[in-house]
Amino acid sequence: MAVSPDKNIYLVGPRACGKTTIGRKLAQALGRPFMDLDEEFVETTGRTIADVVETEGWEGFRELETAVLAAVAETPGNVVATGGGVVLKARNRELLGGGVVVYLQADPDKVVARLMAELMPEQRPALTDLSLEDEVRKTVLEREPYYMAVAQLVAPDAPLEELTARLTQELTNWQE
Repeated sequence: MAVSPDKNIYLVGPRACGKTTIGRKLAQALGRPFMDLDEEFVETTGRTIADVVETEGWEGFRELETAVLAAVAETPGNVVATGGGVVLKARNRELLGGGVVVYLQADPDKVVARLMAELMPEQRPALTDLSLEDEVRKTVLEREPYYMAVAQLVAPDAPLEELTARLTQELTNWQE
């Protein structure tokens, strides 16, 4: 038995942990549509995340993100890559609870390396005034309890193909 088709599969974890990459592969393997919450945000609002954060602050962004997540939650059956901070708001955690939540754990050093290789400030604006390395360590540490609280499945950091294969098997054999 697999995850019910009337539920979304949500991937949560720190930014640059592989949610989008693994999400696309999982969706293909499970025969489900894929959605990226950040892409949905830009499409829905017509604005970049960086623009919203610059003009309305992180709180303004989080409010809009909740509206986008609520709309996505109304369309079940998808694999959804969420933003790294989606778990910070209680309402978002409630919305995620309507699906199956997979927490992709990531080694902070690997996250830093990925972010350095692909700096996308319009998609991933700085969260703090700290250096990238310190910011990643701080946010991973702060958010870990939230990720663990919403996750029904925790996926430790592993090579991409291995992780995708394992998650595909676990979600295919999912027991509600």
